[in-house]
Amino acid sequence: MKIITDERCAGYSSYGHPESPRRVTATMASLKQQTELSLAWVVPGQVRDGQILRAHSPEHLARLKIPEDFDADTPFYENITDYARASAAAALDALQAARNGETVFSLMRPPGHHALHDQAMGFCYLNNVAIAALDAAATGAKRVAVFDFDVHHGNGTEAILLDQPGVAFFSTHLYPFYPGTGGVNVGKNCFNYPVAPASPHETYRAALARALEDMKHFRPELVAVSAGFDAYVRDPLGGGTLEPEDFHWLGQSLRGLGVPMFSVLEGGYSRDLPELIFAYLMGIEGK
Repeated sequence: MKIITDERCAGYSSYGHPESPRRVTATMASLKQQTELSLAWVVPGQVRDGQILRAHSPEHLARLKIPEDFDADTPFYENITDYARASAAAALDALQAARNGETVFSLMRPPGHHALHDQAMGFCYLNNVAIAALDAAATGAKRVAVFDFDVHHGNGTEAILLDQPGVAFFSTHLYPFYPGTGGVNVGKNCFNYPVAPASPHETYRAALARALEDMKHFRPELVAVSAGFDAYVRDPLGGGTLEPEDFHWLGQSLRGLGVPMFSVLEGGYSRDLPELIFAYLMGIEGK
């Protein structure tokens, strides 16, 4: 399995902010200590403006360089454009690895699924998974599915991919919950599986199973996964009810689709994040 990451993505932080460098550094350390998975570590390459501009406006790219916070959750950091571009590049590299028949996980920050066409929000600056999905569609893929299991709805991904030909979006998330979207299906290709807050574990798991089954019926030739681990029962920002074994099951289920797939890290703010990612990767590897 290939892990695309760069320790330099830990180079920005804001005191007390939950989207902290530790999310990546602790996971890297944990994965390097385990012996059950054979991992190849790869640094991301570069992303071209043209690839970003399939998902974002030129004005948005320019705005990322202006030293003003984007919202209360999304601060401006020095060189945030470079960090965001590296995260997008890792998603594109993960796409290429999947096309080459490799199993692959992008372990990078910042995350991306809240970033809109012309707005950074929710800890996200560029929409990594949307950039990769649109690149796949533009370079020959006829049926691309994006599967998002973050506890928060991927509003940015939905808005960017809405009614894009050959692309479909499937999201399981709490609703009503931040960012307030995802209560119903949208357009012809965006399918939402909202779970009410305080729902029991069985209800959450059933929603994930429905989303996976519907995605299977879409018959994708490529699957891009927004892998958010904040639906974990002990996540400080979540409110979900999933356990480590559920993330293992998700990995197994996605593997069972039998099509090329890649995953990019979205949310997940518990100290148990390394354990959750490991469980997911074990599932992807069929272990």
